[in-house]
Amino acid sequence: QVQLVESGGGSVQAGGSLTLSCVASGSIFNVNAMGWYRQAPGKERELVASVTSFTTTTYADSVKGRFTISRENAKNTVYLQMDSLKPEDTAVYYCNIRSLISTRNYWGQGTQVIVSS
Repeated sequence: QVQLVESGGGSVQAGGSLTLSCVASGSIFNVNAMGWYRQAPGKERELVASVTSFTTTTYADSVKGRFTISRENAKNTVYLQMDSLKPEDTAVYYCNIRSLISTRNYWGQGTQVIVSS
């Protein structure tokens, strides 16, 4: 089992910044992708950004140029730096870790981000 603990959510005005952090613990597998997904009310969960253990990054088009994902392997931690936030970024943000060579896939409990106009 892998446990994911997110932190850093909160409320901010449009144009502001937040940094989300997610620490993984437990039986972590080396070849993986860690990422952030979000789910707004009435919408499906969507990928925001991910980074593999080979440091390959993927971003949703809606956040390119505004969000930056990074990871510290020694700390089993992934970060999401969110700049120039917009009201449409309001959602619950979920941390995820998945194996790239098996079906293992784990989720955090989520952290709320609210962006007011």
